[in-house]
Amino acid sequence: MPDRTPITRSLTRPLTLIDKLWNAHAITTRADGQTLLFIDRHLLHEGSFHAFNQLRERNARIARPDLTFGIADHYVPTRKASTEAAPAAHTMIAQLARNAAEFGFLSAGAADPRQGIVHVALPEQGLTLPGLSLVCGDSHTSTHGAFGAYAFGIGASEVAHVLMTQTLWQKRPDQMRITVNGTLPPGIGAKDIALHIIARIGADGAQGHAIEYAGSTIRALSMEARMTLCNLSIEAGARLGLIAPDETTFAFLKNRRFAPKAALFDRAITDWRHLTTDPDAEFDREHTINAPDIAPTVTWGTSPEQALPITGHIPNPDTMPDPNKAQAARDAIAYMDLYAGQKLTDIPIDRIFIGSCTNSRIEDLRAASVILANRTARIPGLVSPGSAAVKHQAEAEGLHHIFQAAGLEWADPGCSMCVGMNGDTVPSGERCASTTNRNFKGRQGRGSRTHLMSPAMAAAAAITGHLTDARLLRHS
Repeated sequence: MPDRTPITRSLTRPLTLIDKLWNAHAITTRADGQTLLFIDRHLLHEGSFHAFNQLRERNARIARPDLTFGIADHYVPTRKASTEAAPAAHTMIAQLARNAAEFGFLSAGAADPRQGIVHVALPEQGLTLPGLSLVCGDSHTSTHGAFGAYAFGIGASEVAHVLMTQTLWQKRPDQMRITVNGTLPPGIGAKDIALHIIARIGADGAQGHAIEYAGSTIRALSMEARMTLCNLSIEAGARLGLIAPDETTFAFLKNRRFAPKAALFDRAITDWRHLTTDPDAEFDREHTINAPDIAPTVTWGTSPEQALPITGHIPNPDTMPDPNKAQAARDAIAYMDLYAGQKLTDIPIDRIFIGSCTNSRIEDLRAASVILANRTARIPGLVSPGSAAVKHQAEAEGLHHIFQAAGLEWADPGCSMCVGMNGDTVPSGERCASTTNRNFKGRQGRGSRTHLMSPAMAAAAAITGHLTDARLLRHS
């Protein structure tokens, strides 16, 4: 196990936060450049069953069950219709419970009060802490980087490796810093920042990189917003995204179940304050964003980079200088049933979805409720909170009454319509305004068409029945 002494400034050269986290977890490096990293937290969900089958085949046990945590989310039914559409989901949920019992790790099942989406519910428990290395068999594990953790998604064979060794071989990534400065305009949030960045640098613009988000705009974000931003790092091609911990981080973690308590918490903060990028530390690439330039942003195509301000028009592929992007645009326009020059606000919407590990936290539900209050939706929609705790808090604040009065369905926690494994899907040919993270062909169901946007923008689409600038519907 690597040295767990406090991380301090290098005596030889300035280090980035990414450097510090990597060095703190590196055990050994091979001649081919692969480094064996110690893993502090291993998160599991129902889709991890392949790894347990591998353990049984080898008659192996989990190396550190105390650092392994499971939760049911992808297959969990969020409403009666989910159960009817995906009867096999209960088998997957029960299988996770059996694996937890057999191998001796803590896991939250569908009826557990701690249940929810892995990237929402487990940070609520204080399992995600600054300075940790954290993995999960889910690409959006980068969400946990919002706490200053080195968090990334892994594949099925890697899940088995971590279970058996509590380590993982990794290639050191290149490093990118994205600095966002200035005050965000009213009605602009983390989802708009993320889509703005992806549209600017491309869906592969951060390929092979770890991203650190910095700047005055980032420091002003809540923890919920930081998690949204880090979550979407993957959609820019990054290995992970993270933000240096600060007072906002510490306030969020205080008194969480698995976080240090009392004097230990104060000592932890002393160490966590060293988790910053040193002055003059160098990155392989840098991008700077001006916050006032960011508008409410929506996707029009089948890649997160095919996004524009809501005031924009569908681009003309014939005017695009890059032939590959031009062809991708033609394909997307055809699949999405749009036309070049079409105003985004003229695009009709058939239904909305508010949820997923990207935008299902209490802050997201509040933002949507502001738009929906005392209004009636013209189209159907589903609202799925990210965890049982979020649902409880939303109901305590009366937010569920706002959603239901508007005509939307208030569901239970789970991944739900983001990927449709639990039976919640968008019918073929229908167009969904969604707060999720991916808009690939058929992502929300075979033949479905997805437009990504913020919770407020999805709520605005519900009210009008078409893509709409949510700022025009904000109550005075």
